[in-house]
Amino acid sequence: MDRSKMKLGVNIDHVAVLREARCVNDPDILNALNVACDNGADQITIHLREDRRHIQDEDAKSIMRYSKLPVNLECSINKDILNIVSSLKPHRATLVPEKREEVTTEGGLDVFTFSDEISYAIEQLHDSIIPVSLFVDPSIKAMEASKDLGAEMVELHTGAFANIYAMLHSNLSHSHHSIKELELPRYELSSQLDKAIQDIVASAAHAKKIGLEVAAGHGLNYHNVKHMMDIVEITELNIGQSIIARSLFSGLAEAVKEMKRLTTR
Repeated sequence: MDRSKMKLGVNIDHVAVLREARCVNDPDILNALNVACDNGADQITIHLREDRRHIQDEDAKSIMRYSKLPVNLECSINKDILNIVSSLKPHRATLVPEKREEVTTEGGLDVFTFSDEISYAIEQLHDSIIPVSLFVDPSIKAMEASKDLGAEMVELHTGAFANIYAMLHSNLSHSHHSIKELELPRYELSSQLDKAIQDIVASAAHAKKIGLEVAAGHGLNYHNVKHMMDIVEITELNIGQSIIARSLFSGLAEAVKEMKRLTTR
């Protein structure tokens, strides 16, 4: 079986979340960048959100200037944001949906309802010689639409999988963050988990078949990432929150190294 190399993209947004909580320059995002680069990351991922809740314009500029690794810049299809991304010229832009009220990105990009806007965004980024990935929910139709829109890559949104996994295999259901719609008997959760994995498997295979590169991300952590490792069509994982959370106890260098060990084929 083809055991193609898996790249690890380390998302350092949550370092900026902590910084912005106190409106100071501590922790320094560039320190996080250097630690990730030096301890196993293959790529740096950041999300320049419209509300600038964590990564700021100056952060994006500095990271682009000083990163030793390729930078994957996540962004919405907002024209002002696209203009900034076009000027920064990251190694790749990943188009994602955004809602101001959401805590984190809640689902994949709607490549059907907003096809015209997405097509325009891809054209603008391509004019700036920036490859484009679309952050989409795992479905065959979404893979087809992403290809038709002109993207080179898709990143499969693994949030549904991660939520089911957490409700089944962690204490999430006993916390105040329990996901109400997933408060189900374990046999039902097991069935849903199998279906979620199969959706990712089928989508990855179809995406590769029609010529798209395949990444995955959202909610992946040290416990559930093993399920991504046997999907040979997925060649990149973008992981952030769980690495930064682990770093509070182990240090960022060790947190990145451990995730790299888990994602090495």
